[in-house]
Amino acid sequence: MSRTQTMLPALTQATGEAVPADVDVLVVAVGTRDGKIDVSAPSLSGEAVRALADVAETVGHKGVPGGVCRVPAPSSVSATSVLLVGIGALAGDTTESAPTVAESLRRAAGTALRSLASVKKVALALPVTDLASAEAVASGALLGAYRYTAHLSDGDAASDRTIVIVAEGDVQSALDRAAILARAVAATRDMVNEPSSHLFPESFADAVSEHAERVAGGDAVVVDVVDDDELRRRGFGGLISVGSGSARGPRLVKITYAPSGADRHLALVGKGITFDSGGISLKPAANMEKMKSDMAGAAAAAQALFAIAELALPVQVTAWLALAENMPSGSAVRPSDVVRIYGGKTVEVINTDAEGRLVLADALVAAQEEKPDLLVDLATLTGAQVTALGYRTSGVMGVPSAREAVVRASETSGEPMWAMPIPEEVLAAFESNTADLKNIGKPAAGMLGAAAFLREFVDEDVAWAHLDIAGPAYNSESGYGYITPGGTGVPVRTLVEIARSMTVKGVCA
Repeated sequence: MSRTQTMLPALTQATGEAVPADVDVLVVAVGTRDGKIDVSAPSLSGEAVRALADVAETVGHKGVPGGVCRVPAPSSVSATSVLLVGIGALAGDTTESAPTVAESLRRAAGTALRSLASVKKVALALPVTDLASAEAVASGALLGAYRYTAHLSDGDAASDRTIVIVAEGDVQSALDRAAILARAVAATRDMVNEPSSHLFPESFADAVSEHAERVAGGDAVVVDVVDDDELRRRGFGGLISVGSGSARGPRLVKITYAPSGADRHLALVGKGITFDSGGISLKPAANMEKMKSDMAGAAAAAQALFAIAELALPVQVTAWLALAENMPSGSAVRPSDVVRIYGGKTVEVINTDAEGRLVLADALVAAQEEKPDLLVDLATLTGAQVTALGYRTSGVMGVPSAREAVVRASETSGEPMWAMPIPEEVLAAFESNTADLKNIGKPAAGMLGAAAFLREFVDEDVAWAHLDIAGPAYNSESGYGYITPGGTGVPVRTLVEIARSMTVKGVCA
């Protein structure tokens, strides 16, 4: 992966009513209060707010979340123009929780920046009342401004853009945290969007190693890359079998962040299929180009660890990236072949397109050798996830305590997730006459069945959660909120929140 990381706009703060005179567009929130259209911009003067509310009513803005309207700036506002962005019910007319309010701010800011792609300097005077709301506005704006331009001849235009957060008091710490998280999400999006001609197991491992050297406090981050020869010697049969059809061999990458004094350990296992053709059980040609995104779990695991390190969270984190390219060839694994997973269990391959669970099984067994307090795997694993939960909500399965901890973190981060069961009966469909397990079960409840398969490689006393992010990891449609087309960066922010919650005694025990 030879391209540089996408540059996000510069992020600064303007205090009080001091909107910089050279701002091209000022963004304010429009919503409903007591049944009427109103503007919420606590940092602006009463005169400016009233003038903008009159403009919103004149142009017929309904205050609906996601609605935007750009108008000339009133004389009381020092900007060339004003973008009115809908935010729904305003303070006093809503009983929503703090995380929900934060998410509405993220989406409003993201919507604004997506609609102002060519504007160089944008100021956001949204309802920032504390550090949490400042972080929400800043992160939403940065992520909404993201554009993947690595292979365009005119390059990245974001490097000369500036986003100004208008807020009372000093919110710099919130802006710094927002920038770290946004960079991690953007780096994940970059990796997911990168074509497989440029991102394959070896180059993925190289990119991660290079990134680790740039991480603030990087002395605490160590990267270990296991190549295909060593994988074969050590018995990582899942990775070797899945990667056997490709001329570009598999890799297992272990990234460790071990700050001094950390007494909790989070292990992340990410599926990293850099391209998934389906192998000999070839996928249909239609939409196969999206299969460059089948490494989103590994990308998110790596970038979440880097963000945790930059935030200096006092928790040990180990990320295991199971990287392979699933291709058909004369050397590819065949249906009916038996694979021996790291640790000894055997799997009969029925369908070579059910490959992600094989590489995850290898990495899950390896991750448990270090006895982490919480083990989370994340993968674009099944089409059944999309059938069950759609393209925006990830499924979470596993040990109930771990599963619920992940869902709680997602509620704070704003990345929708839903707890799902692993019914005992689905495992029966994986019984094999030839090996310990088959790699596929029955078509019904495919997401739950995949989780049941993975559970066979997790010890009973391990706090384990499995995230199926098949739909949410990649957006094939137009943008919405702070989500842009292509890779979304899900679930980086949730993983960081999990790590933060583990610094609180008794959480994720």
